[in-house]
Amino acid sequence: MSENDNRIIAGKAKQEDSPELSLRPKRLSEMIGQARVKDNLQILIEAARKREESVDHILFYGPPGLGKTTLAHVVANEMNVNIKVTAGPAIERQGDLAAILTNLRAGDVLFVDEIHRLGRVLEEVLYPAMEDFALDIVIGKGPSARSIRLKLPHFTVIGATTRLALMTAPLRARFGALFRLDYYDFESMEAIVLRAAELLKVEVDGDGVSEIANRARATPRVALRLLRRVRDYAQVRADGFITGNVANDALGLLDVDKIGLDEIDRRMLTAIIKKFSGGPVGLDTIAASISEESDTIMDVYEPYLLQLGFLERTSRGRIASRAAYDHLGLAYPEEIQKNLL
Repeated sequence: MSENDNRIIAGKAKQEDSPELSLRPKRLSEMIGQARVKDNLQILIEAARKREESVDHILFYGPPGLGKTTLAHVVANEMNVNIKVTAGPAIERQGDLAAILTNLRAGDVLFVDEIHRLGRVLEEVLYPAMEDFALDIVIGKGPSARSIRLKLPHFTVIGATTRLALMTAPLRARFGALFRLDYYDFESMEAIVLRAAELLKVEVDGDGVSEIANRARATPRVALRLLRRVRDYAQVRADGFITGNVANDALGLLDVDKIGLDEIDRRMLTAIIKKFSGGPVGLDTIAASISEESDTIMDVYEPYLLQLGFLERTSRGRIASRAAYDHLGLAYPEEIQKNLL
C-alpha cells in the first residue's frame, strides 16, 4: 500500500465494460478555464431566463480545440432547449437552410460550426431569420414568381469560427455577443486532464497529469487525445497506471516533445531555419516544403508556435525566432537580425 500513497486516483483502476461517457462539460459550473467568457455567458443566460426570452445570437471564435462546440451545447443545456448542429460547408442550397430554420422550435439553438464558410447567398437567407425571425421564400419563376414571408419562432444562432477575418461584416454584426476563446493556462489544463481521467476511469498520479497537461499545447482537445493514447500505452505496458515516466515514454513514442511540439511543428521550424535561412518565407512556400496544406498550417500549427514565440509574422513572411533555434538545439546566426530591418 505504501507505493500507492502518492497516487491521485481518478476513478477505478479496472475498466468497466460500459461505453465511455462523453468528456464534454454539460453545464457552466463544469467548465474549466475561460473565466471571462463563462462570467459573460452566465449573465447572458440569467438575463434571458428572467425575461423568458431566447438567448441573443452568440459568436465564438479562436483557435481550434478550445471549446467552441462545447460552449454551444452548454448554452443549450443551461437554457434547457434543443440544439441543432450543422456546419457552414454542409449547407449548400437555400432549401437546406430553409428546412433547418423551419424545423426549429421556440428557444432552440442552431449551432453553425465554421460559419465563415457559409455561402454568401445563404447569408442573405440567414439575415432576416436572425434579425426579424422571418424566412423569405420565392415561389415560382418568371413573371408569376411571388415572395412569401414565413414567421419563425424566436431562436438563437450560435456560430463558431477559427477565421473571424473571413466572416463578412454584415454577418458578424448580427451577433449580439462575440467571445474570443484563448489558450488555457497550465493549472486549467491539469484540471481538465484529471477530470477526463476520472470520467475514463483511468488511474493516474500527479506527475502523469502534469506531464500530459504540459504537452497538450494549452488546448483541451489535444489534452484529451493525448490522455487516451497514454491510457492505451499504460494498459499495454504499465499495468494501466499512468505515472510521469509512463506518460513521458508514451508521448515520446508519439513524437510529442516536452512543450507539446510534434513532428510537423519541428519539420516546419526546421524547414524555415535550414532551407530558408530562418526566413522571412511565405506561408505557401513553407507548406510546399513540408507537403502540408497552407490552411492546415495557419489554423492548426501556426497559432501555437506564435503563442510560444517560436515564429514571427512580418509583411515579408514568417521568421523563426531565437527561441525556436534554442529549442531545436541550433546555433542562432546574428546576421538574421538584418532581415527584420
